[in-house]
Amino acid sequence: MTIYFIPLAVVILFSINQLTNTLCVQREIPEEKQPSVFRTINVLITILLISSYFEVLFT
Repeated sequence: MTIYFIPLAVVILFSINQLTNTLCVQREIPEEKQPSVFRTINVLITILLISSYFEVLFT
């Protein structure tokens, strides 16, 4: 299970970061605020991935 989930999680995080970058460019978010946007989205996606991993693991 872990063998499949970890690479998939990395791909999802990479894709979300690309989408976040596109969002920052389209919405013209200032350079000073972009790190906080990326950090917030990455933390939330990581929490989502970890909770889904435990849900699949224990069901």
